[in-house]
Amino acid sequence: MQPRDLSDHVAYEAGRGIEEVARDLGLEADELVKLSSNENAFGPSPKAVAAIEAYAPTVHSYPKSSAVDLRDALADRWDVGSGQVWLANGGDGALDYLARAMLRPGEEVLVPAPGFAYYAMSARYHHGSVNEYPIRKADGFTQSAGTVLEHYDGERVIYLTTPHNPTGSELSPAGIEAVAEGTDKETLVIVDEAYGEFSDTPSVVPLVEERDDVAVIRTFSKAYGLAGIRLGYAVVPETWAEAYARVNTPFAASEIACRAGLAALEDRDHVEKTVDAVRWGREYIHGNLACQTWESAGNFVLCEVGDGSEVTERAQREGVIVRDTTSFGLPECVRITCGTREETKRAVAVLNELL
Repeated sequence: MQPRDLSDHVAYEAGRGIEEVARDLGLEADELVKLSSNENAFGPSPKAVAAIEAYAPTVHSYPKSSAVDLRDALADRWDVGSGQVWLANGGDGALDYLARAMLRPGEEVLVPAPGFAYYAMSARYHHGSVNEYPIRKADGFTQSAGTVLEHYDGERVIYLTTPHNPTGSELSPAGIEAVAEGTDKETLVIVDEAYGEFSDTPSVVPLVEERDDVAVIRTFSKAYGLAGIRLGYAVVPETWAEAYARVNTPFAASEIACRAGLAALEDRDHVEKTVDAVRWGREYIHGNLACQTWESAGNFVLCEVGDGSEVTERAQREGVIVRDTTSFGLPECVRITCGTREETKRAVAVLNELL
């Protein structure tokens, strides 16, 4: 017996873990600076840590009340109905729920190239096919509604990322609305705002209240520092919000994840500290790294270094882990996550020596 034909599927390539790199290089983990996975340099929200510790003895119970409480809290945060909040196992879990709800076998989706590989992966898991629209280096990785619509051919789902990974560019709320206006009424526009807390551009969640063809993805992995517990969500139109009960994995957001998320939402100091550090880090990298960089609204900066794989490997030997972007189709670049001031300065110094 064999699995179904998976020849069109491509495995997701995550940034290398600090323990993995340390083992390969014969170093201690604390000798390395990991700036490859867009994680929070300050760790998880302290209030979330306290909640995890407090609720650890209750993990024998399914997260019924905590999930309801978190959906209510997020609904209040975004001024939507609680039924419009689809909790999931990370933002990628929310992408899966939307694919389950919207995609029929053989239908097509439109994804950015370069872009987050899981958009295409999720579509293919659900028996969809994938088309691409470009975000071009020659254009400074600018995003525009015109480019998306130029490549649109009636796809069932369009994925927009703002801020965009790995380039950091944004598509304005007006541009997102233009995409929705310019596509068929049966085309869903999914807006991935995983890095939204680091941007000064307003979220397009309010657009979900005006239209039934836009959904927004958010996550607790970045600004809240909860990547390890896998908690994300979608905000969807009220008209089809009830589909959640038919497509979600039972209790996909765990008791610990929900309790941590509730606490993290109240930890505004942690988020502000994180966002302030990212703003400083972006400016420091732009101003001090001796190579081409691109303006970013995320918690990372894309940098042109020549041979990204070689530079990444050499930087690791110097104790700094950055992301080789070959898997994004940008082999000449690396992506640097903004760390603490000390970490960011060390990364820039090491890369400048290599360059």
